[in-house]
Amino acid sequence: MKTETQCLHAGYTPKNGEPRVLPVVQSTTFTYDSTAEVARLFDLEETGFFYSRIGNPTVDAVEKKIAALEGGVGALCTSSGQAAVLLAALNLARCGDHIVSAASIYGGTHNLFDVTLRRFGIETTFVDQDASDEELARAFRPTTRLVYGETLANPALSVLDIERFARLAHARGLPLLVDNTFATPVLCRPMAFGADIVIHSTTKYMDGHAVQLGGAIVDSGNFDWRSGAFPEFTEPDPSYHGLVYADAFGRAAYIAKARVQLMRDMGCCQTAQGAFYTNLGLETLPLRMRRHCENAEAAARWLAAQDKVEWVRYPRLSGDPYAALAEKYLPDGASGVVSFSFKGGRDAGARFIDALRLISLETHVADIRTSVLHPASSTHRQLSDAQLAAAGITPGMVRLSVGLEAWDDILADLQRAMDAA
Repeated sequence: MKTETQCLHAGYTPKNGEPRVLPVVQSTTFTYDSTAEVARLFDLEETGFFYSRIGNPTVDAVEKKIAALEGGVGALCTSSGQAAVLLAALNLARCGDHIVSAASIYGGTHNLFDVTLRRFGIETTFVDQDASDEELARAFRPTTRLVYGETLANPALSVLDIERFARLAHARGLPLLVDNTFATPVLCRPMAFGADIVIHSTTKYMDGHAVQLGGAIVDSGNFDWRSGAFPEFTEPDPSYHGLVYADAFGRAAYIAKARVQLMRDMGCCQTAQGAFYTNLGLETLPLRMRRHCENAEAAARWLAAQDKVEWVRYPRLSGDPYAALAEKYLPDGASGVVSFSFKGGRDAGARFIDALRLISLETHVADIRTSVLHPASSTHRQLSDAQLAAAGITPGMVRLSVGLEAWDDILADLQRAMDAA
């Protein structure tokens, strides 16, 4: 099925007399006729639902839909995008291990890697994703367990060269993890370019209406976990009577372990109601992404023509430093997010934001309503000036998330605020 059709039909097919719309299975638990059946479920010998932290029919349908959209063998929904990044990393890295990550990533992920995971004994080296292969190679250690980046960085809007990073990772027997939140599978499918694991904050475009937090991890099924570098997949798990994930689940070993080990122990699960809301957003995702991209490209072109604007970042703009990579990875659009900076710096940016009337100032992005944010004083506030610079963020940067309103109305508000900046 094409993406538009998958968004409507993947994951849930009603049988005769069943609901046409995905139902909300609002139950924490499920009943069985025998202790033997339950024992087989707990030993992972059979599939089924026994407790909604591990699996729920409504959540399961959304997981299958997201896996189909990304071209993976399985997915795991989480309570937030941050939870998805955490579980995706901890499924591979433990105390004493190391991560190589692009520096130009979401501030919350940077803090997770640089502060919290360090407390767990996991170190991260942040690299300039545009550096040469030779320079990037120096970041790897014998203890490196994964390579991480974002298709479209939040908020710098740099485009990751997924094929190059996959090649660098795979040459060392390591998986590449890519956050595909801004692009969504409508605009880019990283697994087609070599990514092994794809992560989403479904809170953003997948939900699209600012009503439901959520995250998702998708397993491509393509990475060979039997290489010897990842014994947790090839050695017995004592918490499941010696089960070996690579033997029991084959290509889906990674996502199975994330569910039955990490979700079991950490409990950051999506709810049935939350999955229902996410599914509603997914059903219209292709339509919305086209309009987001159209409006954002118009906004980027308009901003680039303003005398008060120092620079504009939108990869589909002619002359953007990532235009060539966008042509390769994002030929149908580069999301609804535009980043730009004022010649007058932080003060000019503040005047601009305060003068907006239609466009909302909010700590969110990828909503159907246009919104704006000053990253250096909000989402990336915890980063030092050097870290901000490495992430591609200047003090005067403004992140504009262009919504679905009529372009003329968005333009009128931008013009009013620009006059005041």
